[in-house]
Amino acid sequence: MLLLRGRVGDDPALEMAASSALLQRARVGELDAALRIFRPTRMVAFGRRDANRPGFGAAVAACRRAEYVPVVRPTGGRAVATTTSALVIDHVQRGAGDMAHRFTDFGVMLAQVLADFGIDARVGEVPGEFCPGAHSVNARGVAKLVGTAQRVVREAWFFSSVVIIDDSAVIKPLLVEVYDALELAFDPASVGAVRDEAPQVSIDVLEQAFIGAYDDRFGLTEAPVDERLRDEAARLVGDHRVG
Repeated sequence: MLLLRGRVGDDPALEMAASSALLQRARVGELDAALRIFRPTRMVAFGRRDANRPGFGAAVAACRRAEYVPVVRPTGGRAVATTTSALVIDHVQRGAGDMAHRFTDFGVMLAQVLADFGIDARVGEVPGEFCPGAHSVNARGVAKLVGTAQRVVREAWFFSSVVIIDDSAVIKPLLVEVYDALELAFDPASVGAVRDEAPQVSIDVLEQAFIGAYDDRFGLTEAPVDERLRDEAARLVGDHRVG
């Protein structure tokens, strides 16, 4: 499995498009498997269902007032806010497999990485969480730390995990505005961060730990983010940019 580290640029929409471009490569047989891990900028990644809600315009306006870039994510799910103190882990692979099994399987793997740092990490939905999902990773059953989402196309799939490392207090008020605008249930008390649970753990150490877990399981070969991927992402960026 290829390992691609780092952002392709400073445009959050381009980051979303880059993972879509990798999925297209897998779909047509140009890529067998890749793990892309990067630290996002200040963005709110909306699901496509969010973009169809009457309050989407107001939610986007709230993001821009707070100086977060709104984008449309390539996977399912609801709105997620990130700062640079987060990690996005995108696993793209050719083939089929079972979506439900992937949610369970990868959720357990991600939780185990956090448990190795002494965190009471569990798989399961926290009541009132942002982007609710039965296979989120939480701390102590009360604070969401990791959200997971998928997209499946013919002959390929894409599993995305967003790990909130820090800045839970920063993203809570923005998510309140966003979810209020979208008229979706949300409890700010459900927002957690890894460093709320383990203050001594750095983002560098966590990134390497997640990479190590994937390497142990799949075997990783690091490769650069090439210009071709940037060009392919640029052609798809309109699908992810909010006008």
